[in-house]
Formats: sequence, structure tokens, C-alpha cells
Amino acid sequence: MERRGSVMRQDYIDTQRQRHGRKAVAVLPIHYPKEILTAMDLLAVEVWGPPGPARGHAAAQIQPYVCAIVRNALAFLAAGGEQHVDAVLFPHTCDSLQGVASLAADFGALRRPTLQYLHPKGGRRDSTLAFATAELRRLAETLARLTGHALDDAKLSGAIALHLEIHALRRRLLTERRHLPASDVELYRCLRRGEFLWPADHRAELEALSARLTKDAAAVAVPLMVSGYVPEPRTLLEALDRLGARIVADDYAAVGRRVLRQPVVPEADPWRTLATLAFAGPPCPTFGTPLGERLSYLDGLFTASKARGLVIHVVKFCDPELFQVPALQAHFAAKNAPVLVLETELEEQLSGQTQTRLEAFVEMVGNRGVS
Repeated sequence: MERRGSVMRQDYIDTQRQRHGRKAVAVLPIHYPKEILTAMDLLAVEVWGPPGPARGHAAAQIQPYVCAIVRNALAFLAAGGEQHVDAVLFPHTCDSLQGVASLAADFGALRRPTLQYLHPKGGRRDSTLAFATAELRRLAETLARLTGHALDDAKLSGAIALHLEIHALRRRLLTERRHLPASDVELYRCLRRGEFLWPADHRAELEALSARLTKDAAAVAVPLMVSGYVPEPRTLLEALDRLGARIVADDYAAVGRRVLRQPVVPEADPWRTLATLAFAGPPCPTFGTPLGERLSYLDGLFTASKARGLVIHVVKFCDPELFQVPALQAHFAAKNAPVLVLETELEEQLSGQTQTRLEAFVEMVGNRGVS
């Protein structure tokens, strides 16, 4: 989010602490068991940068060829961003993010406790389910030292139910995008507010937006699918709106790739449900998903949404995303689908060159016909 968004989050964190006594945990991208934090009355506040030049001495501790998500996040937290939270959680999204967890402690860049979470890699098997369960319990035990109380299974079941409702609402908004009379800017603002809102507050906003869905689907001149890491800068969405394009299918790691593909029925054992949820999301490079499985999923998403073009928007030096870009290009080129690859830094504004390329791409897709 933009830096003014950081101030808004800080105010919200302070309000949650004053009104509800909730401690806050800053969370680095992407996948983590938010249900555990909710059940333990901890406010999760995600850190996706923020966009713009990295500010603060800690940025110099990260090599220039490491992605801006890692560099900016460490600089932001070390320059005072961490003062509003009680701990910082580092999921093992990639080697860079995992490495910065120890780097921050070794160099004294952060004063708050640094926690780590290793989500399972590969498909669902008995061994990976067992690993996921053990890792989830380990994280809960670590958080118990922060809160001063152990996690209650009944509260965990309640938190899982709440987050399943949120998944259903987010899935409906993304799937029925053509039925929502709102701009991409408005939709994504609502979806991404879940990065820092208390889940019940986020659910209420999603319900309000879902109530605006109509029976009739609007015609879309330039329907696009997006794939990438995070929809920053926000001016990218503003540019698409201005050009008459609309995102009808989302594979952003920060948005669509975090929404369960289909409903999940909770089991009697909340820990088993939680472990199962770790394998229920869309294919993601950070999960070690086989490339063929991801291509098949994206192919189905593209077809079902009736998208006419694909924008692959990745952060420079983001290895998990970039490794699969050539395969995505080749796959969709074989389908005769236009593809635009945008490799950007974590900027506050789109560059003039990027805007020109985006305009040319939207015009080309639009000339292929109206949906």
C-alpha cells in the first residue's frame, strides 16, 4: 500500500489496542495461518513494501539485486514501522524473505521479536499434512509466549469458520466480477483492506460490497486476466480503468491466489482443518506447485472468465514468479492469447514507459472484439 496507507494502518492498530486490548503482529508476504492469530486475539498487519524508494539505513543491508518487497519491508520496519506492533512474522515465501528474518536479528535491525513460519511445499500427502500440523502447532506455541495464554481449540474453530466466510465472499466478488458495478480500484481497495482489518470488520465490508452484485453481467470492452505478485502501484488499476479495461480474472499472489478455490467443510479437529487449508488454495510458485498444475489452473481461470488478454505483472528480482514467466508466455501464446509482461520495481507511480506499453496492449486486445 502507499505510504499514506501506512499511516491509516497505524491508526487502526492503535485503535484496536486501545478498544480491544489486541496486540498486533506485522506479517510479511504471502501465505500464513491467519486463523491462528485471530483465535489468539492478535491483529495481523501485512507488510507489502511499502511502495517507493526504500528509506532508512537498513535498506543498505540488502543487496540491490534482491526484490524490493524484501528491501522495502526491512527498511520500513527498522525505520520505525515496527513500533506499532508487538512482533514480526516471516513466512518462508522465498529464500530472501526467510533469510531476512535472521538478518534482521543478527544486525539488530528490529527490536521486536521475529517469528518464522514454514508452510508446506508440494502437494498434499500424509507426510506434508503431518508437517503442516506440526508447524502450525509450533507457531501457536510461539505466539502463546507473546499473548500469555495458550490457543483454545474452540476459539480456533470459530476463527476458521469466520475466515471461511471471508474466503467465500472474496471468491464470489472475484468470480462474479462482471456483475459488480464498481471500478477495479474500488474492488481491490476493499479486498486488500483485509491485510490489516480485524477479520470481522473485513467481513462486514465484503458483505456490503457483495450486496451490490447485480443479476445482469455488464459488457466489458477489454476483459483481462492478471497474474503476478502484488497490484502496486495502485495507479496500474487506475490506468486500466481509464483505458476501459477490467480485470475479470485475478492470479495476484496478494489477492486471488490467497482465496480458496472451493468451499472447505471444517472437520471436528480444527488442527486437521487448518492443515488441510494449507493445500486448498490456488497453485502458487511459493508452494512448489508443479508447473503443469499451475498452467492448467490458469488456463481454466482464463477460459471461465472470458478474458481476452493476460497481463503478467511481477516485481523485479522476484525469483519464484519470474522462473515461471517464460512458461506462462509460451502457454498462452499457443492459445493465441495476447500477453503483456510488466517487470517493475515496487513503485509509487507507473513509469511513463509502462503506461505507454499498457495503453498499446489494451488497445490491441480491444481491437480483437468486444465481450
